[in-house]
Amino acid sequence: MTNSLFGPLDDVAGDAGYAEHPPRMGFFTDTSICIGCKACEVACKEWNGIPEDGISLSAMSYDNTEQLGANSWRHVAFVEKPVPVTDLGMPSLGPPTPTLPTTGGAPAGAEAAGVQWLMASDVCKHCTHAACLDVCPTGALFRTEFGTVVIQEDVCNGCGYCVPACPYGVIDQRKEDGRVFKCTMCYDRLGAGQEPACAKACPTDSIQFGELSELRERADRRVADLHAKGVDVARLYGQDPQDGVGGDGAFFLLLDEPEVYGLPPDPVVTTRDLGSIWAHVGAAALGLVAVGIGSFLGRRR
Repeated sequence: MTNSLFGPLDDVAGDAGYAEHPPRMGFFTDTSICIGCKACEVACKEWNGIPEDGISLSAMSYDNTEQLGANSWRHVAFVEKPVPVTDLGMPSLGPPTPTLPTTGGAPAGAEAAGVQWLMASDVCKHCTHAACLDVCPTGALFRTEFGTVVIQEDVCNGCGYCVPACPYGVIDQRKEDGRVFKCTMCYDRLGAGQEPACAKACPTDSIQFGELSELRERADRRVADLHAKGVDVARLYGQDPQDGVGGDGAFFLLLDEPEVYGLPPDPVVTTRDLGSIWAHVGAAALGLVAVGIGSFLGRRR
């Protein structure tokens, strides 16, 4: 499979210099069967020895981690969506969660009847074209033989260039020393032939791990099945090789627009135009040198 904008899609390990390598591995997260148990968050922290990041509850949600960060490599989002009366007769995966009447969020003229819970376990996307790799000056970020993107914490100098480069806002710095951290897809477990801790701990198989090409096929079948059952809102996010990052190594089945889950609707690799920018900078520099030389020679005459 190829991407018309960037070239080969799934041979990212080969592009990184691996002459021989296993198939590209990834995550398919089916949010339609996520129950919000946070077993993935706990398993991730336990296996990787990640410090706790607080257990205080937000006034807006039962979500205690709130977002991905240096100490939250997995984040289970709890999205509380008001459900209007006019939507209650539509096919769904289950009845809306009973709650007190809510206001706001319902279409004009519709009375809010309850709240539908949308839950999703978010993680680093391990992009096909990862801007964080492009901007790292020390080589702390590297592409593994499995096609994943990993940070070497002992090589990171804390410059933070990768933080704004990530189109998903995944990478974060620890306040103690400025070094950055994110999901490694349990690189050490992959090397031992094991699946990542989060996927192993998920009780509903919402987080599925395997060869990325096979996961894409599985995801297409799942969406077709949901559509056949009348769940027309089901859609895939991050699997398209024609998107702005060439497709993700961790993609999702969503039951609403990406923005509802806190995901950018049209992510773009932030270093996409870096080559042309440097070319223009180089041309401008050569122009200035030529002007300087011309001026110097003019004075001598």
